[in-house]
Amino acid sequence: MSISVRIPTILRSYTGGAPEVTAEPGTLREVISRLDAAYPGIGGRLLDESGELRRFVNVYVGEKDVRSADGLDTPVPAGTQVSVIPAVAGG
Repeated sequence: MSISVRIPTILRSYTGGAPEVTAEPGTLREVISRLDAAYPGIGGRLLDESGELRRFVNVYVGEKDVRSADGLDTPVPAGTQVSVIPAVAGG
């Protein structure tokens, strides 16, 4: 069984316009690696040069913000939905 990953509009050019893609379960780090293999370049938009989540990218596994869980080591079990949400700045 796979997982689903919701892709924000700004990153859909990497997924051919798809708002949601599937991936194999694992840790969030593994999921992002698999996404980058399937959709080259998307990993660089999610992770910075040191391999950590970019500051303005929020990722939820189910309803849980990974920053308050185990970060990139957060488990993503089969059947789970991952949501990638870019932070919105205002003034």
